[in-house]
Amino acid sequence: MTDPQQLAEACAEAMFAKDYAAQHLGMTVEAVGPGTATVTMTIDERMINGHAICHGGLIFALADTAFAYACNAYNKVTVAQHCSVTFLAPAKLGDSLSAAAVERTLAGRSGIYDIRVTNQEGSLIAEFRGHSRTIQGALLPEEGQVE
Repeated sequence: MTDPQQLAEACAEAMFAKDYAAQHLGMTVEAVGPGTATVTMTIDERMINGHAICHGGLIFALADTAFAYACNAYNKVTVAQHCSVTFLAPAKLGDSLSAAAVERTLAGRSGIYDIRVTNQEGSLIAEFRGHSRTIQGALLPEEGQVE
């Protein structure tokens, strides 16, 4: 597959079929492209902590999922080697969150991605930075490769 957009979409489809964590949390991959991804999730009562706001770990999970789809768009198995998040505002019950990932740099087996998490009003909830590392393997069979 030579078209980068088609490759990114095929990789996302293959990943999501086995991404039981994202499926269980009700995440939806809204868009993918080479080095980019947007993933959404609606906050339900199971996601609310003792402060009556969304648990930070679930916001992190949303951002991390967008990061994963962005850095795996090249059909090379890529994992997180380091991530950090800054929470800027609380997410609340019923909020629809969107995590938009953008590749900042890709050098050899390492990449850096920034992910902005916003709510349905466009308010910034969190900023996430992920450092990726490509490992062995591919999401899709390579041309000429027998499965």
